[in-house]
Amino acid sequence: MSADNQQERLDSKWIVGFVDGEGCFHVSINKLQKMTLHCQVLPEFRVVQHQRDEKILYKIQRYFGFGKVTRNHDDRKEFRVRGIKNLNKIVKFFKKYPLKTSKQKNFELFSEIIQLMNKKKHLTKEGLQKIAKLSSQMNRKSRMLESSETIRQNSSE
Repeated sequence: MSADNQQERLDSKWIVGFVDGEGCFHVSINKLQKMTLHCQVLPEFRVVQHQRDEKILYKIQRYFGFGKVTRNHDDRKEFRVRGIKNLNKIVKFFKKYPLKTSKQKNFELFSEIIQLMNKKKHLTKEGLQKIAKLSSQMNRKSRMLESSETIRQNSSE
């Protein structure tokens, strides 16, 4: 069976593997004066591909039944999910079908942030601080990788 035929029938395992390689859980905190605490918490889930492979992003969108396929940068496209209702569905999916790489840790932090937002904690100073702390831990190289990179750089000087 060709790869194209397999991709026609996306299933949960295929989605997990693809997201392990190409997906991202991200939370930004933007300054926004009109908000009570002058900050907006913007969580999102994305999968980025070169525009030549944007068909797969539409297949992922159809699989979930929500989200948008939009331009990312230059020749890149992304499948993006925002909004707490749909992000709760993404969290539910990845709790049922866990990621297999270090991205699982990012997902766990992301899931915790979504739970805080479900409880409206992002609207309190303490909750916003907790979300900021959790989001600062996301999408980081492991300490071991950072340490080995520092050692490598120092030894070449």
